[in-house]
Amino acid sequence: METNVLSNVLRKELILTGLEAANKDEVFRAIADVFYKEGYISDADKFVQAVYDREAEGVTGIGNHVAIPHGKSEVVKQNGVVVATLKNEIEWESLDDTGAKVVVLFAVGDDSEGAKEHLRMLSMFARNLGKDTVVAKLLDAQTQEDVIKAFD
Repeated sequence: METNVLSNVLRKELILTGLEAANKDEVFRAIADVFYKEGYISDADKFVQAVYDREAEGVTGIGNHVAIPHGKSEVVKQNGVVVATLKNEIEWESLDDTGAKVVVLFAVGDDSEGAKEHLRMLSMFARNLGKDTVVAKLLDAQTQEDVIKAFD
């Protein structure tokens, strides 16, 4: 059941593999561009600011080279998630002092329904990202299909 829900959330258009980025800002902007292009947000700059506002509240690197930041904003038209695998590890504050090679970024509407849906998605992803086998597959993923299969 859980993977069915995850596979409904994971869309090829929202998966970036081999992203070349030197820092968080480049990752956030690349992901915001995808959300904007796919109609999930109405303003990429405001969304990136919302992500930075959330980053200021605490660590989003969950360890094992994985980060799960999010942006909660009125510019979010539809909740969604972009999964990005990075070509190189970048510096990221994390629970185990590793940088990030996989970024799972959520776009969250600022209404209560958006918040509830976000918590459901976050819970599903967190459970899966806590499994070493899933993370290993994500770190090795070369294609969008590889990313989706990692969560099966």
